Amino acid sequence: MQTKKVYILSGAGISAESGIRTFRDSDGLWEEYRIEEVCSVQGWKADRQKVSDFYDARRADLESKVPNHAHISLAKLKETYPDNIIMLTQNVDNMLEKAGCEDVIHLHGTLTDLRCEECESVFDIGYESQEGKVCPRCKSKNVRHNVVMFGEQAPAYSHLRTLYNEAEMVVVMGTSGQVIDTAYIAQLVEHSILNNLDEDPNIDQYFKTRIYEPATIGVVKVVEMVKEFLEG
Repeated sequence: MQTKKVYILSGAGISAESGIRTFRDSDGLWEEYRIEEVCSVQGWKADRQKVSDFYDARRADLESKVPNHAHISLAKLKETYPDNIIMLTQNVDNMLEKAGCEDVIHLHGTLTDLRCEECESVFDIGYESQEGKVCPRCKSKNVRHNVVMFGEQAPAYSHLRTLYNEAEMVVVMGTSGQVIDTAYIAQLVEHSILNNLDEDPNIDQYFKTRIYEPATIGVVKVVEMVKEFLEG
C-alpha cells in the first residue's frame, strides 16, 4: 500500500452543495457577468477595478460557507492515507481546508490569497477586500487576486504531469472535464472513478467506474472504493 498513489481531482460540483455558485449553474454567475470581463487576462487589462470587485465579492461570500459531507469525507480519507492520497482541486475556494484537509493542491489558485505583481509573493488576506492591500514582502501596491485567469499559465498544472506518471487510481468529482481533459487522464490511469451529477458520454466512456449522484452522496462509494484499492 505504501507505494500506491491515488489522485483525487475535484471541481465546482463538489462545492455547489455548500452554496458556492458556479458559472455553469442555471442561476450561475454567467447570468450576472460575462466571463471574459472578469475571468480573463483581457478583462483584467481592460478594467482592473471591475475584476478586483468581482473577486472581492466572491471572497466575502465564501466566509459564511461551510464544507459539506463530500469535503469532510475526502479530508478524512486524506488524513487516513496521507502518503497515498494526492488531493487536487480546480476550485479556488477553501472548503477542503475548512474540512481539515491538508496539502490541497489548487490548480487554479486560491481566492483567499493575493499575489504581488512585482515580486510574485502570495499572501493571505482571508475574506477581506483587496482594496488598499500592499505586498508584505516588497510593500508594492501592485497586487492582484491569486486566481488563474483565462489567457495565462497555471503553474500548478505541473502536478498533472506527475499524475500522468505515477497515479495508479484517479478519482474525478464534480467537474465537467472541459477545462482539464479528464478523459485523457482516465485513459492513462488503470483505475478510474467518475462522480458527476450529469452524464457526458463523450468523456464518461473512458472511466472504468461512473457514479451519477450528488457529490455528498457519491463520495460514500468513492471512499469505499479507494479504501478497497489501497488496502487490497
